[in-house]
Amino acid sequence: QVQLVESGGGLVQAGGSLRLSCTASARTFNPYALAWFRQTPGKEREYVAAISWSGEGTHYEDSVKDRFILSRYKSQNTAWLQMNNLKPEDSGVYYCAVGWRERPYVPKTVDEYEYWGQGTQVTVSS
Repeated sequence: QVQLVESGGGLVQAGGSLRLSCTASARTFNPYALAWFRQTPGKEREYVAAISWSGEGTHYEDSVKDRFILSRYKSQNTAWLQMNNLKPEDSGVYYCAVGWRERPYVPKTVDEYEYWGQGTQVTVSS
């Protein structure tokens, strides 16, 4: 069983920064990939960024590329999403997720991730 806990959300003005963290509790934690998704009311959960846990690759959704940085610290079972130059459209509940199945690519869809955190709210005011 894997438990993921997100933190670091909050209210920030446009142009500001936030750093989200995702910490996993598990007897053995060695997923294939970790990702962040976000969701706003009435909309489907959307992909933000993902990283292979081995560190081989990181991928970002186009709207956050060059603004967000995803990194992980394997020995602490923790990943961070540094979000810079935030925009109002970045607002939403951010979820951390991990996928165990090994793939020849970094997975980017909800169905490819087995475990999810409860989310942390990010609100960017204009």
